[in-house]
Amino acid sequence: MKAARAKTPRRPALKKPSNPSLKDPVGVYCRVRPLSRPDQECCIEVINETTVQIHPPDGYRIFRNGEYRETQYSFKEVFGTLVVQKKLFDVVAKPLVEDLIRGKNGLLFTYGVTGSGKTHTMTGSPGDGGLLPRCLDMIFNSIGPFQAKRFVFKLDDKNGVDVQCEVDALLERQKRDAMPVPKTPSGKRQIDPEFADMINMQDHCKVEEVDEDNVYSVFVSYIEIYNNYIYDLLEETPFDAIKPKPPQSKILREDQNHNMYVTGCTEVEVKSTEEAFEVFWRGQKKRRIANTQLNRESSRSHSVFIIKLAQAPLDADGDNVLQEKEQITLSQLSLVDLAGSERTNRTKAEGNRLREAGNINQSLMTLRTCIEVLRENQMYGTNKMVPYRDSKLTHLFKNYFDGEGKVRMIVCVNPKAEDYEESLQVMRFAEMTQEVEVARPVDRPLCGLTPGRRFRNQAFREELSRKLEMRGGPINGEREEQSVSEMFLQNFPPLPSCELLDVNDDQTLPKLIEVLEKRHKLRQMLSEEFAKNVLAFKTMLQEFDSSVVSKENYIQGKLSEKEKTITGQKMELERLEKKIKTLEYKIEILEKTATIYEEDKRNLQQELESKSQKLQRQASDKRRLEARLQGMVAETTMKWEKECERRVAAKQLEMQNKLWVKDEKLKQLKAIVTEPKNEKPERPSRERDREKPVQRSVSPSPVPNAPPVRLRHRRSRSAGERWVDHKPPSNLPTETVMQPHVPHAITVAAASEKALAKCDKYMLTHQELASDGEIETKLIKGDVFKTRGGGQAVQFTEIETLKQESPTGRKRRSSPSNPDPAEDAAESEWTDVETRCSVAVEMRAGSALGPGYQHHAQPKRRKP
Repeated sequence: MKAARAKTPRRPALKKPSNPSLKDPVGVYCRVRPLSRPDQECCIEVINETTVQIHPPDGYRIFRNGEYRETQYSFKEVFGTLVVQKKLFDVVAKPLVEDLIRGKNGLLFTYGVTGSGKTHTMTGSPGDGGLLPRCLDMIFNSIGPFQAKRFVFKLDDKNGVDVQCEVDALLERQKRDAMPVPKTPSGKRQIDPEFADMINMQDHCKVEEVDEDNVYSVFVSYIEIYNNYIYDLLEETPFDAIKPKPPQSKILREDQNHNMYVTGCTEVEVKSTEEAFEVFWRGQKKRRIANTQLNRESSRSHSVFIIKLAQAPLDADGDNVLQEKEQITLSQLSLVDLAGSERTNRTKAEGNRLREAGNINQSLMTLRTCIEVLRENQMYGTNKMVPYRDSKLTHLFKNYFDGEGKVRMIVCVNPKAEDYEESLQVMRFAEMTQEVEVARPVDRPLCGLTPGRRFRNQAFREELSRKLEMRGGPINGEREEQSVSEMFLQNFPPLPSCELLDVNDDQTLPKLIEVLEKRHKLRQMLSEEFAKNVLAFKTMLQEFDSSVVSKENYIQGKLSEKEKTITGQKMELERLEKKIKTLEYKIEILEKTATIYEEDKRNLQQELESKSQKLQRQASDKRRLEARLQGMVAETTMKWEKECERRVAAKQLEMQNKLWVKDEKLKQLKAIVTEPKNEKPERPSRERDREKPVQRSVSPSPVPNAPPVRLRHRRSRSAGERWVDHKPPSNLPTETVMQPHVPHAITVAAASEKALAKCDKYMLTHQELASDGEIETKLIKGDVFKTRGGGQAVQFTEIETLKQESPTGRKRRSSPSNPDPAEDAAESEWTDVETRCSVAVEMRAGSALGPGYQHHAQPKRRKP
């Protein structure tokens, strides 16, 4: 079982330095493709080199304020329908290739609706290559003589590059040659005629300033993003006809410099334009395309062709690559062919095509959202998080927008009227993209070695070969690496045989002496020539040293001038930075002041609103108080009016009683005077009253001097039962004729459980003030029950009401229809029924607490 890997702490970032103060906007270019048929309606018109105008077609008029609307959009440059691929490459892609060779990154992508010419712009057609083959041709034309041998540079699996010595590289090449099928196409193979015309460039474009002391190697990779998954188009998978394996998706990762890369992606080292384009064409055949209503070969995925250029300086001798990883520069150029945005109701997509279209539109929408957030952050100074991770497309290229290289976009549009709405959305997105700025990366530092060492080493080799050739020594062939001592020994005359066979031999020694003398002379000549050569070489070295010193002095002078210029620019920058800081400080103070004022304004507005609400509440309270006071005044006025009426009526009644008494006395006196003496005195008026119906007088005539009536106690209906008579101490005694009286009752001031336990009936005497100002007494009666818990409960059953009213002068005198004026004085009388019984009893059924009686004290109505 594999052990779980612990998460290693992130190392400090080693990102490529970028200058945040220097920013370049995203370069957006527009290319208008020609119409398919001359009779098609056109909705896009090229105004000038930087402006296009789009107008609604005839069947899709848009009016604003009753006018026909035409919209113009500006770009860095606009390419019309007649533009050739060469001009487009020179303007858009050539600067990116120059930056690639100088060690900087670049991103170029084509954007547009389906069928707008994006793939044609990127790849090209037979006889007219697009941007991709022209970029490859320019790269190899520039670095052709300075390329390193294969496997000198070796890419690792962490988006880095290593350098190998010649021996290790040779072993790698031998291992590759021993394989039965080479993984990379050989440069000697015949070019595929299918794409041979695409890479047959006649202009031979190249970068003018290439560092000749570096060696270069080119690596290419080709991936596609399909349904938001990344697939390697160069991956070699074994073919299994029985159980074919689907391609495996790749994972995005971040290297130590926080750059995104596709892990496990195939990266092929190529040495020529033909070889590189053959690798591209091999992956292009695996790319997913489909036939839709709008395009016969519609791209269903985003394709990314990545060109990596590894370069490293030569050592001080100019022979081999410097074996220092820190001196290696790895730059890359990404060429992206985006899938076209489309509307499914126009493409008639179904099934897989519909799902592909949804994923394409979703990734393009994420790209649009990222551009919008970047633009908002740069324009308004916000710090919103850019949603790069919402799509694999934006996540892969987030480093470019963070300042890792230049970004160029070619907007491809189809001018036909059917694509009006889609083209309008593309134009708006392109206009917004131009407002995004990307930090400019700084130039790479110099390695510090003497420039021109490659050619000096070559010149030294050529001079040495020429010298050896002048001396007649072999310069080529098998004895090319012969030592100098062997060459000197070959120039000497051969020694004769030194064997003495006879004592009298006098020829061998003289010959040997002669040869030795010749050798001695030749040696002296060679010594003299060697001394001359040494002297000449010393002279040459001195001249070279003097020239080097003069050049160094010249370079030092130039450097001093540059340093002075740089110092001046630095001082100017410092001055500007101080000025910027001062202005930023002032702006900050003004912002704080504005914030304080805004806060004060907000507080004052809140205070004003609270005061206004308080005033409104006070006004409302005042209106309510006025209405309440008016009601109280009206009620008090009515009450006092009733009281005055009652008092006046009482006074009138009192006066009428006195007058009635006097009248009675006069009648009695008249009767005594007029009646015969033999008869008993009697009250004739009373006799007549018995004989005929009594006529009511105008005013009641109670007898004030009559004997007092004894108060009758009203007996309760439940007199035989035991009662609790609850009379609160706050009750006032009343002087009514009818008084509640319950025999055998326990009178209490407050209800208690002890008293309730002894009785089975309960009565509460309650008093309240009626609307006319009189006291109204209510007798609330109920039954006492025992509860389950051992306590006592009262259930109210009925209410009796006792109410006292004052007479209000409603009594009137009643007389016969034809009164006799003579008998009026004698027979008139005062009815005192209402006066004697001013409280009437009326029994009425219905109580909220149960069946019972309500007693209302109301004056009896007068008869008409």
